[in-house]
Amino acid sequence: MYWQIVRMAWLLAICWIATGQANAGIDIAQSSNDPIKAPRLTVLYDAFGRDPLLEKDWGYAALVEINGKRILFDTGNDPTVLERNVKAKGVDLSRLDFVVISHRHSDHMGGLSYVLSVNPDVKIYAPKEAFGVFGSSLPSSFYRKAPALAPEQRYYDGAPPTTMRFGTAWPKANIQLVDDTLEIIPGISLISLVSDKPGTLELRELSLAIETSEGLALIVGCSHPGIDRIVEAAASIDKRIHIILGGMHLATAPDTEIARLSSLLHEQYRVQWVAPGHCTGEPAFAALSSSFGSRYLYAGLGSVIDLGANPRRASMDRLERQAMDSQDVGAYRKIRRDMLINFGSRARNRTSQ
Repeated sequence: MYWQIVRMAWLLAICWIATGQANAGIDIAQSSNDPIKAPRLTVLYDAFGRDPLLEKDWGYAALVEINGKRILFDTGNDPTVLERNVKAKGVDLSRLDFVVISHRHSDHMGGLSYVLSVNPDVKIYAPKEAFGVFGSSLPSSFYRKAPALAPEQRYYDGAPPTTMRFGTAWPKANIQLVDDTLEIIPGISLISLVSDKPGTLELRELSLAIETSEGLALIVGCSHPGIDRIVEAAASIDKRIHIILGGMHLATAPDTEIARLSSLLHEQYRVQWVAPGHCTGEPAFAALSSSFGSRYLYAGLGSVIDLGANPRRASMDRLERQAMDSQDVGAYRKIRRDMLINFGSRARNRTSQ
């Protein structure tokens, strides 16, 4: 009987601890209110994944937690979907250090309105374009003048401002436009490149390069300028590319181009790990998995990828330590209640005997 009581008490303790942690909204691996203990990236928006609590949609967003900073990279396609996924993962967007929008396509900046609703003053880095949705400016010398015209036929009556400023979809947002590679804080840089590909000519895109002891962690949105050009630019910061995460824009690429780029990343640039998502494409997932083997990381919606020395082991360990949802809490409460009832009933029976 003694060991039965001990076993029952042990089980009750487990249920009580688990319920308490779930009620507090704690991720057992790391509380959202604790200092960042290990660098990691959490995929908050994508069209594939395993977590049934998250809603899949075409687009990309990821939370990067590294070097004491919390960075939201892109915001997905739909603010409602982003809100749902953020809340399901227990992510507090009011505590961001800054946001990076990789490029102007709606599946990467569509959720920005939700981010601004919870964090209106957050610093946002976005690509600078001549006429962009994030705002822009041009010297008034860009257009030809005709001084012989009457003033009412001339722009600004013939006296334009030196710099002409153009509006943004978020006029109150704290947006800093980036038109060249920029180290925004020590160890964290934005790589700015312009696409030369058909369909996205002149599209400027930002990629996030973070220096770690193992080399660069490179987060890419869609890689419209080409993942090869992005990695080449990143190598000028650090030739050691530790891990690449995000979209590589190979969803419609022919097999020959996928094979070329896969070999380039693995053989020439000696990228250590890849965690592709979003527009990388299903054939490219297969090709990269074949090339990188055990150093290919599944990065579907809801995945948590550690950016340390051994991302696979760390991320696999973390999979079993996610916070419980409301259904889990209810189940544990029922188990605890039933066990208490059963324990009391058995104790009374033994006493009566």
